[in-house]
Amino acid sequence: MEKKKLDTFKKRLETRQQELRRMVSRTEQDGRTVDEDSAQDIADRAASSYTKEFLFHQSNNDRQLLQMVENALSRIREGTFGECISCGKEINPKRLEAVPWTRHCIECQEKAEQGRLEEASR
Repeated sequence: MEKKKLDTFKKRLETRQQELRRMVSRTEQDGRTVDEDSAQDIADRAASSYTKEFLFHQSNNDRQLLQMVENALSRIREGTFGECISCGKEINPKRLEAVPWTRHCIECQEKAEQGRLEEASR
């Protein structure tokens, strides 16, 4: 991949990484704030519990995406960005434009979704 294109992906990924870090931090703080409210009745406690569970789920998703973004930045440093981690083929540029943290080419992604692909550590 040409250096100019790689730099563009790196900047996009770094920006996304910063956004996700802020979101994870804010969600954690919001989750702590929910606990500070002294719920009076059972309905308030149920609403508080639901809110906390929702924030936990959202934070978990953000953390997973953050990990994928950080792995993509690592692949840029290693010189393997844009290559499928399973088969080694080049990932379609349009796919990278849409999802720059992707690890798989379309074929391997389809296999992974069908449970026919062994997951690599990255």
